Amino acid sequence: RGDVMYQGQQGQAPIFILKEGTQRTRGRTAQSNNIAAAKAVADAVRSTLGPKGMDKML
Repeated sequence: RGDVMYQGQQGQAPIFILKEGTQRTRGRTAQSNNIAAAKAVADAVRSTLGPKGMDKML
């Protein structure tokens, strides 16, 4: 689990606390991963949409 802790002063860089061995991606690879994650979330909640959709979430 990657947590981000923000320092008290505005304008200071966040401190990232990551597991050992965690790899960070950048650029197109990170963008592609984020799009894939958003699509997975959309697929998971798609059936919950509609007038009675929230009942399915429970």
